[in-house]
Amino acid sequence: MKARVRFAPSPTGFLHIGGARTALFNWLYARHTGGMFILRIEDTDAARNTQEAVNVILSGLRWMGLDWDEGPVSGDATGASKGDAGPYFQSQRKENYQRRVEALLARGLAYEQEGAIKFKMPREPIIIPDVIVGEVRRELTDREQQDPDFVIVRSDGQPVFHLVNVVDDLEMRITHVVRGEDHLSNTSKHIALFRAFGVEPPKYAHIPLILNIDGTKMSKRDQGASLTTYMEEGYCPEALVNYLALLGWSPKGNREKLPVAEIIELFDLPQILRHNARFDLAKLQWLNGEYIREMSDDRFYEQSVRAFARAGLDTSKYSVEYVKAALDTCKGKIKLFSELPAYAGFYFTDDIKYDPEAAARDFTSENKPRLARLREALEKLEAFDPDPIGSTFKTVAQELGVKTGVLVHPVRLACCGNPAGPSLYHLIAVLGKKRALERIEKALAQIAR
Repeated sequence: MKARVRFAPSPTGFLHIGGARTALFNWLYARHTGGMFILRIEDTDAARNTQEAVNVILSGLRWMGLDWDEGPVSGDATGASKGDAGPYFQSQRKENYQRRVEALLARGLAYEQEGAIKFKMPREPIIIPDVIVGEVRRELTDREQQDPDFVIVRSDGQPVFHLVNVVDDLEMRITHVVRGEDHLSNTSKHIALFRAFGVEPPKYAHIPLILNIDGTKMSKRDQGASLTTYMEEGYCPEALVNYLALLGWSPKGNREKLPVAEIIELFDLPQILRHNARFDLAKLQWLNGEYIREMSDDRFYEQSVRAFARAGLDTSKYSVEYVKAALDTCKGKIKLFSELPAYAGFYFTDDIKYDPEAAARDFTSENKPRLARLREALEKLEAFDPDPIGSTFKTVAQELGVKTGVLVHPVRLACCGNPAGPSLYHLIAVLGKKRALERIEKALAQIAR
C-alpha cells in the first residue's frame, strides 16, 4: 500500500528534536511504501505563530533531506507535484473548515454554545487500533461523562486543533497518522470526528517519546532539544538522520551506522519499539565523527571552511593548497565541525594564545635552551617535511639526553597554543619553516618573561 502521511508542526518556536524524528519517521514510511509525504503548517493560532518559526521548520527539514511531495501553488488547494510545491498552511484553508462545521451543524452533530461551536461526542467507548501501541479502549472519564462534548470553533471564530487536524487529514487523504505518543489522548476525539464526517479514520501509529539520558522527558530547555543546534554546531545531517532513525526503531543485527537508502528499505511501522527512547548525545557525536571521517575530501574542506568562518577565521587569506594541507591533518580527528576552530584555528592566525596550565608546565627555564637548540637544528633543514622534522626532534633529544616528548610538548604549545592537536611533525611542515620558527622564537621570548 502506498501511504499518504504528513508532518504537521505548529510554527510557535524552534523545531524540537522530537518533532524532527516524527517528520523523519513519516518521511521514511512514505519512501518505504512509495507513497507521499505531505508537509502541513498548523498556523491557525495567529497570536503565537511567526514567519521566523516557519522558516526554521522549512530550513531544518531541508537540511535533513526530508523533501515533501505536494502542496498548494499560489493558493491552489488541490496540491501540486513534487518540486513545485510549498507546504500547506492551515491559515489558508479556513473555508474548508467552515464548510465542514456547517455540515456538522446541519446534521445535528454540533451545536452552538456561548458563541462557540461544540461537537457532540459519542458516549460509548471508542476503540483505537494503533499500529504501534496496540488496541486502546478509550472510555469517558467521570468528569467527561457529565459533559463529553468539546469545542471545535472558539467564540472568536477560530477553529481548534481537533477540527482542523481531522478535516485536513480527511481532505488530504492521509492513510496513516504517525505522531508522538503524547497525542494518543486526542485520538478518540479525532476518530469520532472522522466518523461524524462519514469516513473511516486513517491508521494511527503513536511513536514513543524521546527522553533525556537520565530518563526524564526532554523539554525545550534541555541540551540537544533544538534541531537548529545541530545545524549550527556542524553536525552531518546524515549522521543525525541515522541516529534519530534508531531512536525507537531498530533494524535486525543491532547495526548502528546505516545509509539512508538502507534505512528506507528496512523501515516499517510495526518495527517501532513500544518503549520510550533515551537521547544519548555522546553516541550521536561518535556517529557524527564516523560520518566526518568517511566524508569526501571536497565536502570536508567545504564544511571546515564554513566552521572557521563562523568562528571569525578567514581562510580566504591563505592559498588553497595551504588550507587543504592544514585540513588534511584534521580529518578523522574531530567529531563535530564546531570543534575545528579550537582544534586547528592556529593555522589561520598568528595571534596564538597559550593554554595557561600547559604554559606553566612546558614553558620552563629548563626547557628554554632545549627549544633554542631545536630551533637552530630546524632552521638548518633544507627539506621541511614531516619525516626530516621528526628525525631532527629525535636527534636533538638524543644530543640533549632527554626523551623526544620533552621537546614535543613545548613545541606543540608554541605552534598551536594548546597541548593537543594534529600530528606535530605534520602541522609544523604545513605551517612552513618561517612561521614555525617564528612561533618557537615567540615561545622563547615568553619563557624569558
